[in-house]
Amino acid sequence: MKLVIHGRNLELTSALREYTQSKLERATQHFGEMVQEADVHLSVAKNPRVPLQTAEVTVFASGIVIRAQERSENLYASIDLVANKLSRQLRRHKERLNDHHHSPGHSASNTPTTNRVMKESPIEGSLLDGKAAHLPLPGIRRKYFSMLPMSIDEARHQLDLIDHDFYLFREESSKELQVIYRRKQGGYGLIQAREEK
Repeated sequence: MKLVIHGRNLELTSALREYTQSKLERATQHFGEMVQEADVHLSVAKNPRVPLQTAEVTVFASGIVIRAQERSENLYASIDLVANKLSRQLRRHKERLNDHHHSPGHSASNTPTTNRVMKESPIEGSLLDGKAAHLPLPGIRRKYFSMLPMSIDEARHQLDLIDHDFYLFREESSKELQVIYRRKQGGYGLIQAREEK
């Protein structure tokens, strides 16, 4: 397995590299040739208010991508957690492959040709008359978290740490909710509510 380890806001010591490598090798050892490559990102939050240390692993396994991420106050603990999570995800993927393709005593049934199906049960009339397509409403995932007031610079820094396109925060002087976002042309933008007159 090819293993690439990146560090953000930390020094990648040889001890940290060896620990990460041993944990990931142990997590992937039962999956043989299925795992070709693993990309690891270890990061430490610069903001002292957020003492989180993150381990994120992306594994390329038999044509699919499996991603696991864990955060804690200790980087070694985050590595342990992400290795366990990755092992569970790989096990689930392998079981799914075995269940769907290699169940003992089961074989795939032959799919009849379109001509054969049409001869056995011809379609009469239109299948679309009186019917309209209805798409389901998209689900809404809710997240709740406390928002400590912060400056715009701290919010920008948080945006850089989480590696998303935007960050919702409570501005410390006004106590208003605001959104800072990355502009496509470079730089940042800020969305603020305006009072209606």
